[in-house]
Amino acid sequence: MKRKMKDTIEKIRSMFDGGDTDEKREDLVFVTVPATQVVDCLGYLRDRAGYRHLVMISTVDHIERGVFQLTYLLHSYEKHHDIGVRAEIGRDNASMDSIHHLWAGAQVYQRELREMFGIDFPGSPRVDEPMLLEGWEGIPPMRRDFDTKKYSEETFFPREGRVTVDPATHMAGKNYAGEELVKRSVKEMVRGRRKRKGNDG
Repeated sequence: MKRKMKDTIEKIRSMFDGGDTDEKREDLVFVTVPATQVVDCLGYLRDRAGYRHLVMISTVDHIERGVFQLTYLLHSYEKHHDIGVRAEIGRDNASMDSIHHLWAGAQVYQRELREMFGIDFPGSPRVDEPMLLEGWEGIPPMRRDFDTKKYSEETFFPREGRVTVDPATHMAGKNYAGEELVKRSVKEMVRGRRKRKGNDG
């Protein structure tokens, strides 16, 4: 990790109850802070540490632990460093403070997270308006408990002439035809031996 970035990370950890750090490259580090500290931490990075560009906001659905992990990725043009600020919020009635007052463009990411994961950002402009899923009802489609297969079966009618195949078998036969032929031959040979052995016994 570069010296200036290391100093910035240490300040974040001391000022905002920062926890784990995850160094991906010497110029890309992620640091975890409590959700209640995120807005202040991002404001510090923008105004005091030179990380003026909000690259993106994303989330990971950790359904096993019942949390969403939000990540705010910032870039410093002067230092050519990226810092990702991570925070976790509960999946039930998920809600997070908006940062549109720090970066106007944040409202777009927040609308997307609202629509795709159901995370609310109270006060964020147009956060309740659909971006892509006009008329969508039910569970947001990027949450891991959304059943894609069930939705497809209920929404799209079957087309004439369309067949369903097992993806693993189909791809193995298409890409590894020679190997599949050998496998089938070996299986038939083994079955034949077992059958003969059973008849002899």
